[in-house]
Amino acid sequence: MDQDEIRLHVLHLNQDDPKKCTAKKLARFGFAHLTSNKYKIPAGSIILSPFTRRVVSPADRRTAERRGITVVDCSWQHAREVFWSLRGNFRRLPFLVPVNPVNYGHPGQLSSAEALAATLYIIGYKEQAKKIMSIFKWGPNFFVMNKEPLEAYSGCKSWEEVLSEEKDFI
Repeated sequence: MDQDEIRLHVLHLNQDDPKKCTAKKLARFGFAHLTSNKYKIPAGSIILSPFTRRVVSPADRRTAERRGITVVDCSWQHAREVFWSLRGNFRRLPFLVPVNPVNYGHPGQLSSAEALAATLYIIGYKEQAKKIMSIFKWGPNFFVMNKEPLEAYSGCKSWEEVLSEEKDFI
């Protein structure tokens, strides 16, 4: 990881097929730090969660620069119970369409890598976002599929503006 890149963290709970796990691949390439202990999530880190109203916006950039971004890698079947057990600085991603082979075309069901890349893109770290997705055959297509919403979200000033933009894409 370069010094001018955001630190990426993964709370990895080993609930999915390890061969299809994008989080483990990010860690193997040195793009993210994995932990299986929820108490090792860095304090103040932005934790991506589908169960909060507040969306990621460019206003989160300073927090991400200081504290990093954390994604929780767990089965969608167990997500609700996992997130209820966590405390932190939660943000959800606005409407985007995954291109990963497991959830292709199912809005909102992004892989860990897609979620981290989308967050980086929205807060203005577009090159880092593209860099982490370049390790997946399907990765660059994430930006092709979601070009219009990602550009719209990254041009907003606040999470309320992102919510307003999101309505145009749903």
